[in-house]
Amino acid sequence: MMFDYDAVVVGSGPAGSSFARLAADRLRLAVIDKQGLAGVRPKPCGGLLSPDAQRFLARSGLTLPKEILVTPQIFAVKTIDLSLDSPRYYQRSYLNMDRARFDGWLRSLIPDSVQRIQARCTGIKRRDGGFELSFTNNGRADSITAKYLIGADGAGSIVRRTFFKEQGIRTYVAIQRWYRHDRIEPFYSCVFDRSSSDCCSWSISKDGYMLYGGAFGPKGCRESFERQLESAGKRWFRFLEQCREEACLVYRPARLSEIVSGRDGVILLGEAGGFISPSSLEGISWAMRSSELASRAFSEADPVAGYRRLAVGLKLELGLKLAKSVFMYTPFLRRIIMESKIGSLKNINTNDERI
Repeated sequence: MMFDYDAVVVGSGPAGSSFARLAADRLRLAVIDKQGLAGVRPKPCGGLLSPDAQRFLARSGLTLPKEILVTPQIFAVKTIDLSLDSPRYYQRSYLNMDRARFDGWLRSLIPDSVQRIQARCTGIKRRDGGFELSFTNNGRADSITAKYLIGADGAGSIVRRTFFKEQGIRTYVAIQRWYRHDRIEPFYSCVFDRSSSDCCSWSISKDGYMLYGGAFGPKGCRESFERQLESAGKRWFRFLEQCREEACLVYRPARLSEIVSGRDGVILLGEAGGFISPSSLEGISWAMRSSELASRAFSEADPVAGYRRLAVGLKLELGLKLAKSVFMYTPFLRRIIMESKIGSLKNINTNDERI
């Protein structure tokens, strides 16, 4: 059968956009993405670019446009356990940015040879050794075919649900709220509250706003979020005028078997495959690095097998993150680490007022 495309990418976040940019010179590509459609909201994200993501951009010869960066730039994280009296500060080298602008910039780098389809993918099925994808835009239905299928559509991925349903993955609901903020000093915090979530929350100042978000178990997630806000506001935070709120699913692999690279003509990139840090929920670097490996795999006779082999290193790195998670999310181990001050910045000039 003659397919419309060599490969179709579902999703144009950091994973899908990076793959399309890197593989466009070798493949007839189409990218299907729902961003920009009515009712589609930005993904909740603290908007911090990790050192690994910065290194990927440097290797790619890409320079981050200044309009993507926001103020302030932050060089330490204030780690707060709501059950303890004292926070700890740890040095970090993240770039503070506008996530929506960042994603838009990555999409702008997709070559014109790639077919961009702004639509919602509604169904995928195997057809004549390849795939047929159905999609809709403003009530209009259409479909295309491709030999290979690239799932880069994040948590709740339709590609993963369709072809890897038996390989479940631990899932949370990320909720993030934006507040007006009147403080000048920069801050970024990581918050632990075992009474509301076994994952983490975060706060960050960004161009006159304070973002507070966290990941919560799907059952009762809204109640857990509000309960944590109340507890955090008693000492550590001042929540002023609320501006907007965002929510989405987020994956957090609990074991290596939940990380799936692909099979039988299907490749999973980034969070769709479980390539996201289980300790910090950082996913941008994993999305871009997995896309780089997948693009390289298409120079091999069997791209899916090649990608599985190349992605072993990423899976092993995530295994180390899983080990780190034990120390971060086991309350008594976290208490020991924080009270010992191992790795923390010393002599921080702060009175630990609410931020």
